[in-house]
Amino acid sequence: MRTQVAIIGAGPAGLLLGQLLYRSGIDATIIEQRSPGYVLGRIRAGVLEQVCMDLLDQAGVGARAHAEGLPHDGIELLFKGQRHRINLHELTGGSRVTVYGQTEVTRDLMEARAAEGLTTVYDAKNVSIHGFDGTTPVVHYEKDGQQHTIECDFIAGCDGFHGVCRASAPADVLKTYERVYPFGWLGVLADVAPVSHELIYANTDRGFALCSMRSATRSRYYLQVPDTDKIENWTIDKFWAELGNRLDPEARAHLVTGPALEMSIAPLRSFVAEPMRFGRLFLAGDAAHIVPPTGAKGLNLAASDVGYLWNALTEFYNEKSAVGIDTYSDRCLRRVWRAERFSWWFTSLMHRFPDTGEFGQKIQEAELEYLVHSRAASVSLAENYVGLPMDFGQHRDTPAKA
Repeated sequence: MRTQVAIIGAGPAGLLLGQLLYRSGIDATIIEQRSPGYVLGRIRAGVLEQVCMDLLDQAGVGARAHAEGLPHDGIELLFKGQRHRINLHELTGGSRVTVYGQTEVTRDLMEARAAEGLTTVYDAKNVSIHGFDGTTPVVHYEKDGQQHTIECDFIAGCDGFHGVCRASAPADVLKTYERVYPFGWLGVLADVAPVSHELIYANTDRGFALCSMRSATRSRYYLQVPDTDKIENWTIDKFWAELGNRLDPEARAHLVTGPALEMSIAPLRSFVAEPMRFGRLFLAGDAAHIVPPTGAKGLNLAASDVGYLWNALTEFYNEKSAVGIDTYSDRCLRRVWRAERFSWWFTSLMHRFPDTGEFGQKIQEAELEYLVHSRAASVSLAENYVGLPMDFGQHRDTPAKA
């Protein structure tokens, strides 16, 4: 098989890149090691920046996100038993975020790709990549007991933190940075009305809590738990009781409980791999970086990587220019490290750390007091939360040439 761009990974990053390239006239084949059902079953983020919404529109798949997504103009910070609203819309001159589940983003992209008859290989085993240090990269994989090879011009590594693409990068060039946090998030997805129409971030002496949602009838809640905790230690009734203990009286009174659709514990880490380009191999999304979910940046960072890569490849094929390719890693990493800083800061501000004790809690509360009473501090939080505007470049309407 021959294609222009081989995309490894059919998560939202790989699917979004494939759809954008298709609309620019660039041929791309997606190779995914898991089944479509497994990909759709992964419960992930749900807060989309405007940049992400804009890219969905440019990919032609934004209609349902606009129709069913929940625009949010603010968030609430709960500490010392009281809630304080951060008006994102007013503080940023009109920006907002949209609550729309990553599962639904993936579904929209999968359906669009299927409707166009574009090639996606699911259940691909033993995927390996070769030759990306030259001009003739290849991808090998096994499917239904048969060996297959894809020749391509470029490989896009959108296969996540544990994928083959970063693992294939030359060890003497790749450098990684990591911070593992001493706690995780116990998350519950339930078909119950949200406790509030906006997200509540709670800093309490019992630990962090987050009240989020996926729709007007489906809620997503999280509790900070020790990194040694096990899901077997929890029942849904125990979860609801602990969540109530971490909320203010008004929120507790509005908390609707019910059976869990999904309950799991996720570890928290900050991770960055540099560079994000190795010859004709590009890393994007979780293959290159992980952020703690506190700042709601994971999917949005993946989308911005895809925007830069789409722009770079379109320039290469349409304009015969390698500028976008040559600057891809540096442009991505500038945005990545800003998001890493914000996610680290917000995580450090809202969680209880085992080694800081009561002193650390008082320092957090003092900083939160400053944050909600200083317009300058509130603006900084709001700007980082909604994400700064991005310019991916102009694309010509003429299709790319093979």
